[in-house]
Amino acid sequence: MDRMIYTALTGMDAAMTRQRAIASNLANANTPGFRAETFATLPLHLQGQSLDVRGFAQGAVRGVDFAQGTTVQTGRALDIAVAGDALIAFQGENGEEVYSRRGDLSIDPAGRLVNGEGLQVMGLSGPLAVPPGWQVSFGNDGKVYAADPAAPDAPPTEVGQIKLASPAGSSVVKGLDNQLRVRGGGVLPADPTAEITSGALEGSNVDASGTLVEMIEAQRSFEQRVRVISTAEQLDQASSRLMSLS
Repeated sequence: MDRMIYTALTGMDAAMTRQRAIASNLANANTPGFRAETFATLPLHLQGQSLDVRGFAQGAVRGVDFAQGTTVQTGRALDIAVAGDALIAFQGENGEEVYSRRGDLSIDPAGRLVNGEGLQVMGLSGPLAVPPGWQVSFGNDGKVYAADPAAPDAPPTEVGQIKLASPAGSSVVKGLDNQLRVRGGGVLPADPTAEITSGALEGSNVDASGTLVEMIEAQRSFEQRVRVISTAEQLDQASSRLMSLS
């Protein structure tokens, strides 16, 4: 009976991991630029003369869905949406370069250009900052311009350019903080052809209704494996009764 029990137990663990991934996706259904996590379960067989009959289930988050979300016009000057597959580069909490499509930008009190998670936008030569109180605008190529309100007739000054990185040909993974990174470390190259749209935001690519269906399926999968363990217990008890009669 241990074969049946352990097979069901690993299936329960895979179902729980799937539930966590689905819950994360559903919780971020309204997060700008969010990329849904993809989950898969693989069969796992132990090697050995007495163990190879035990088929286990190994469930884990296998990757990220890079499908684009819906772009919505917001009219807010600091909102940007990236066209194509390019990613916006940010400075992570540990100082490393991370990537996202979240473009709800703002200027913090120190003049840093940050997104809704508080991560500072990276430029081609380092983190971007603007003079506090100046009016900021963006070019289609990601260039950042700042205008001094005290000099309304003066043309805006270019203060940097947002690094729009190309993930083509690179292995990109998603961390627990929902930020994208190059697998094994390193940085993505800048994409000189990438463009942005000001006054717009790209939404999450999570399909809320489909994710709810997946959550129900994962819950039912967990319950089915619980019933398998219950059945194994009943069979074990029946076998014990037969042995006692003999």
